[in-house]
Amino acid sequence: MGRDLIRVLGLWGARRWWLLAGALAAVLSTLAGIALLVLAGRVVAGAVAQGQAGATALAGLGLAALLWLRPVMLFRPVARYLERLVTHEATFRALADMRVWFFTRLAERLPAGIGLRQAGDLLGRLVADVESLDGLYLRVLVPAASSLAVVVALAMVVGAADPGLAALLALPLAAALMLPLLLAPVAARAGEAAAVAQGRLRNAVVDPLTGIEDTLAANAEGRAAARVAAEGAALAAAQRDLARRAAWGGAAGSLLMQAALLGALGWSLAAGQAGLAAGLMGVFLAIAAAEALGLMPRAGAAMAAAGAGARRLFEAADTPEPVPDPVAPATPPTGHALRVTGLRFRWAADRPLVFDGLDLDLPEGARIALLGPSGTGKSTLAALLLKFAAPEAGRITLGGVDIAMLPAAELRRRVTWLTQDARLFDDSIAANLRLAAPAAADAALWAALDRAQVGDVVRALPDRLDTLCGEGGLRFSGGQARRIALARTLLSPASVVILDEPAAGLDADTERAFLQTLDEAMGGRSVILIQHQLLGVEHPTRILRLAAGRAIPAAG
Repeated sequence: MGRDLIRVLGLWGARRWWLLAGALAAVLSTLAGIALLVLAGRVVAGAVAQGQAGATALAGLGLAALLWLRPVMLFRPVARYLERLVTHEATFRALADMRVWFFTRLAERLPAGIGLRQAGDLLGRLVADVESLDGLYLRVLVPAASSLAVVVALAMVVGAADPGLAALLALPLAAALMLPLLLAPVAARAGEAAAVAQGRLRNAVVDPLTGIEDTLAANAEGRAAARVAAEGAALAAAQRDLARRAAWGGAAGSLLMQAALLGALGWSLAAGQAGLAAGLMGVFLAIAAAEALGLMPRAGAAMAAAGAGARRLFEAADTPEPVPDPVAPATPPTGHALRVTGLRFRWAADRPLVFDGLDLDLPEGARIALLGPSGTGKSTLAALLLKFAAPEAGRITLGGVDIAMLPAAELRRRVTWLTQDARLFDDSIAANLRLAAPAAADAALWAALDRAQVGDVVRALPDRLDTLCGEGGLRFSGGQARRIALARTLLSPASVVILDEPAAGLDADTERAFLQTLDEAMGGRSVILIQHQLLGVEHPTRILRLAAGRAIPAAG
């Protein structure tokens, strides 16, 4: 756990000044509270110690006390406000950075899809597990800095008057300060169980909703609800266990606070007239210390939850990249002729070969139709051409340069892929199009839409380019959504376009019209058209059929 939390702090390095400023504001706010009670304690202790002369002593201290109390009383709420403002700003910035880092790591490691990682679990890691890290700063580090300042200030102030009393107060307070480190290993198991249970509950909710049509068609909604209820009960049990441990920590901390307070009271009574002033000062300081140190025992549970969240984040983020970028990249190619030589590939060691000696040539400006039934590796080839996976043997070159020696970002600027389930995101049409060209002007968007023969449809919409597509593009028919996805592909500067079953799911007439649009829109780009069969409107320069892991010429 400790190693994961230290790594989190390292990832927050860019926000270190915000984090330090928040901790400093918390320390100043706490010390201001201590100063108020120190001044009050001096007045009361001096009055009690002087007996009948207390009025004289109080009068002597009154002017000085007022001079100090007023600025401290004004500073205390300001410091408190700054503490809240800066610590939360620091937390929000650090967590935002963490989410971007985690998303980037996932994008590098899951290029071909979520795979064995369930969507609900990944969502939980990106949201809940990242949010659990706010406890590391707000409920562990900031209270720890304040509490340490309290212990040091108390030892200095009381120690100057009576070292014995200072030791009596400092020992239970220091124990309260160390309590989270003692409780965290025990709470870590409960925190891990709660994090896992939360992920399982998210999966139980997301999975049947993602395939809601299949769930309803099989009358499985009752079973899905029962699973949600069971996982919810498991999460509640895990959270109760974690809360129970936090409560025990809080109780232990309260006992230590009470021990410090009783120790100061006992010292006051036992010390007699000579130690009465110091003893009462200790009582006031023990009361002041309770505000800051009272938060520390529960910090153990917060640390455990943060540690569990960090471990789950790093578990997913540290998955090996399927195709890491080369250490010494090659010079980018000047041409875009594509050649596959002796390609051998399987998705896992215990699975059969998809390709065994595949050869393929795509000259610049050529159009190849790659045919074959499902399972012959058509989409697998597209994944290999974009470095979503790496071959066991063989070579793929672009413009004469082995793509293994090109950074993935450089390759994907030159090769793009219109997948068979190309997705429109729940955003505006313009935002969906600019995924391929972030700096594209509206005129370029309209040109791409017109080339995809969907511009008139968008112009007829009230919000035009600002129209929201809906989740999965539900705002549009299948053919319209596919044409908008095609327009996005056309905006890409790539010279090689892979069209993977681009008309899948469309009716016969819409499919024929869409494929004809593709033929007209591709211009001078090199094209690999992946299809089950040709309809006669594609006009490829060469037709190949995938069989037994090889590409075999087919009749036109």
